[in-house]
Amino acid sequence: RTTRTNVVAGPASTVPNSATPIMTDPRVPVTVLTGFLGSGKTTLLNHILTSDTHKMRFAIIENEFGEVGVDEKILSEETNEEVIEVMNGCICCTVRGDLVEALKRLHAKVSQFDGVIIETTGLADPAPVAQTFFVDDTIKSLYVLDSIITVVDAKHIRERLADERPEGVENEAVEQVAFADRILLNKVDLATADDIVDIRGKLKEINPAASIVECEHARVDPNTLINLRAFDLRRVLEMDSEFLNTDGEHQHDPSILSTSTSFEGELNVNALQEWVGEIIQEYGANLYRYKGVLAVKGMEQKFVFQGVGMLFSGNFVGVKWKKGEKRECRFVFIGKNIDKEALIHGFMTCKAKELRFKVGDKVEARVGGTNTDPEYVAGTIIRLWDEGNPYRIELVNGTNVWGPEDHDGFVRGAAAAS
Repeated sequence: RTTRTNVVAGPASTVPNSATPIMTDPRVPVTVLTGFLGSGKTTLLNHILTSDTHKMRFAIIENEFGEVGVDEKILSEETNEEVIEVMNGCICCTVRGDLVEALKRLHAKVSQFDGVIIETTGLADPAPVAQTFFVDDTIKSLYVLDSIITVVDAKHIRERLADERPEGVENEAVEQVAFADRILLNKVDLATADDIVDIRGKLKEINPAASIVECEHARVDPNTLINLRAFDLRRVLEMDSEFLNTDGEHQHDPSILSTSTSFEGELNVNALQEWVGEIIQEYGANLYRYKGVLAVKGMEQKFVFQGVGMLFSGNFVGVKWKKGEKRECRFVFIGKNIDKEALIHGFMTCKAKELRFKVGDKVEARVGGTNTDPEYVAGTIIRLWDEGNPYRIELVNGTNVWGPEDHDGFVRGAAAAS
């Protein structure tokens, strides 16, 4: 496992907020941001970091369940927060010691920020994370646990709460709701009014004390999430009398796997989208979370893709690759009973390869028809890697079309005509 420190650019304020109310407790407040895979935690964190309403500066501790980090690349580059990634393991168990060390290192820079936000992996039980602030004497003297904020996905949360686990294995989604001080019911636009009523009822059954805030795209006022002083140890001990027992160990469902990889270079985004379409048909709801940050051949902007189950989105963000910055592609997939090697192989097949044709070559471009009876029109290659497409082709009638992938299904040599 590795722990990596990165600084990503530009806050609403570059100094601690002098307008923040003075608390009697001198310790640094910590907010734990949790929620199952794909619920919207990183989107929420981006909103907090780019908001100009709270005038605060935060140290961020990122945890990802895999060897290749993606969230740090997705976090806005328009912030100037300190970001520490605690990698390749769940923060509630295998890399919990790294969390303690990261907090100790951060305290040396306490004058530079107003608080700490810990974003856990979606497979983390928040209890051991919260426990850290009560059982480690050094951490207890330096930090105070302000609140646990749990983000839930209105589209998928009922499935996740109902997931059956092997004996002795906790359902992380249930634990995340149970320990929440505030629940953000995200993606309400993807659920009906009746669904929302039913979901709120299920959440209240698990945690009647937590307030529930409905939102879309994780957009909420950051001031309703920070400096809450909401974590109540007495309530937690009433719910879980073994909360302060450090002997127990969190167990993950062994059928839930993570695979990730990265490579220096660029890929064909059209090939990627076709491949993602195939795997979501294959795995469906068993794909708990997938995301990546990519360098696309022919484009200056970074491409971010992410999805949950059958819901997939990918687009070019407003951030360009900097001059001298290593252009690379990285992804992570987390799901139940996934084929790790097949996923890595599929991703690698999307790499941009040397093209078969050059500018000026006569070709035929597919413009319609069916798979059994495709329609091709003659044309000439006039540009390579145009807006992410391998070929721009001028047809004999003067129309310009793109060849999105470099194979005969889209573009074939003129001699291939029958």
